Amino acid sequence: MAFGRSERRTSPVEPVTLKILVAGGFGVGKTTLVGAVSEIRPLRTEETLSEAGRPVDDTAGVEAKRTTTVAMDFGRITVRDDLVLYLFGTPGQDRFWFLWDELAQGALGAVVLADTRRLEDCFSAVDYFERRGIPFAVAVNVFDDAERHPAETVRDALDLDPEVPLLMCDARDRASAKKVLITVVEHAAQVAGDRRAAAAN
Repeated sequence: MAFGRSERRTSPVEPVTLKILVAGGFGVGKTTLVGAVSEIRPLRTEETLSEAGRPVDDTAGVEAKRTTTVAMDFGRITVRDDLVLYLFGTPGQDRFWFLWDELAQGALGAVVLADTRRLEDCFSAVDYFERRGIPFAVAVNVFDDAERHPAETVRDALDLDPEVPLLMCDARDRASAKKVLITVVEHAAQVAGDRRAAAAN
């Protein structure tokens, strides 16, 4: 009987699943980012913009936009074998803000997408996460026709704390969007570590 080296069987790793919100103003690219990175067909709750909604849906700067998210977008991306992110895109208009508290339940962190043509549209999202102590990163979606600004200029305009990550991205590009999500996870882990250390002292 021949004896050979036994093969070790390793059981598959049960991945950690984390919830990330993708927020920002109307027409900033939230649905696009979720769709760009999702490995499943993303759930979208988009409806066509109507004449009745014209007075409340400010399309200045995004005149070509024809649809709007009325509940949420949902997607999933496996970052590593042991890490899966569930992405929840929030609706951008003020009239759907009542959904945000539900969507934010259990979120590890958030991406705030910004458009330099309409930078003020992301102020409320930044304020929301700051008030609730949810770690977030700001990603400037670099639209083709938008003027380019240095990161520090955008940081100053948004009055961001120094530890809040700010980066440029193309929400249409999978690699760029994935980099944003990894930045959020790393930032949230750092914040959680700092909070544990502070509580232990």
